[in-house]
Amino acid sequence: MKRIIMCLVVLSFVAIVGGSAFAQQKTPDVALAQGLVDTVKNGCEKEIKTYCKDVKPGEGRVLACLYAFSDKLSSRCEYALYDAAAQLERAVQALTYVANECGDDLKANCAGIKPGEGRLLQCIDKNEAKVSKRCKQALKDTGLK
Repeated sequence: MKRIIMCLVVLSFVAIVGGSAFAQQKTPDVALAQGLVDTVKNGCEKEIKTYCKDVKPGEGRVLACLYAFSDKLSSRCEYALYDAAAQLERAVQALTYVANECGDDLKANCAGIKPGEGRLLQCIDKNEAKVSKRCKQALKDTGLK
């Protein structure tokens, strides 16, 4: 349980680092983050209202609060945290797969592009004619294309 919450705290940090542009765009990372937040928010609604009602959301504070009360969480909340962590793990595995398959394409075609906010995917799209079949297949397999 503690490992799951820590994974989600890391995700919260990643979301914060993305800044305001992160919140405004509907890139795959934003959709994933919002889905994870919704999973925890819905599954742990009772616990958040009971134990964390005075906690200001953001920067992982609500997850830290849930961590502090981990011995009092309902099975539903524990499952929501587990589910969110599993979703995060699948996303990390998918991104690792894409990074491995598209690494050469990114170096060759997108070396000067700053990662984040969907810029690398846009670069790959823009250079589609030059992108390897391996990379195209990985993007298709993961639903990024």
